[in-house]
Amino acid sequence: MGPLILNTRPETDSQDLEAALLARDYRLLSAPMLRIEFPACPNGLDLAGVQALIFTSANGVRAFARQNSDRHYPALCVGDATAHMARRAGFTDIQSANGDIEDLAGLIARHIDPKRGVLFHPAARKVAGDLGELLRGRNFDIRRQTVYDAVPSDRLPDDVITAIAAHHIDAVLFFSPRTAESFVKLIERHKLEKDLVDTRAICLSKAVQDRLDVLTWHKTEVAKYPTQEYLLSALDNAFA
Repeated sequence: MGPLILNTRPETDSQDLEAALLARDYRLLSAPMLRIEFPACPNGLDLAGVQALIFTSANGVRAFARQNSDRHYPALCVGDATAHMARRAGFTDIQSANGDIEDLAGLIARHIDPKRGVLFHPAARKVAGDLGELLRGRNFDIRRQTVYDAVPSDRLPDDVITAIAAHHIDAVLFFSPRTAESFVKLIERHKLEKDLVDTRAICLSKAVQDRLDVLTWHKTEVAKYPTQEYLLSALDNAFA
């Protein structure tokens, strides 16, 4: 049997990931650290004067698709997973950055003329970065509208608590700083801080790793680039 991996990603983002893990012969447990909610937008989406859409997550695409059927807008995506979701939703004019908000800001600055109109950003209630700040001084008009919420989990599943306490989990996957923060709070709540010394933390970015430094791990690995493919490579390398 392969190593036992704990997936902390929200259920909405886990189907392809867990299929890839099973194909690599890993065993799986799941403890989503965020619950994605899509509240109704009674007044719809404010798309007046919009020239393109900014998607910083696959859930942003899902939320937009729930609210609006128009797919003629260019879609500017933070990374390949978000771009894949945009294609599945029916968008055809798609550009993808390399997986983080700084790369997305660079893509926008290189390819978009701010004089042609507003950039619409369907976003979570809390966002990881500020595109407006990154594009300060370039005259972009970015209209952000909250279309979904990522609610931190308030508990660990019983089977996950048992596996951590028994030192059975070989690695935990972390895709975002908020996921890492939620995990740390629950580990501390259940007094499991000393039970990760044989466990590897596999992180999408240095920002994710920084949130986990308060815990003692066997080792931490950071993906070379912030994509699922590179995170899986980091996982494989951790057991090489």
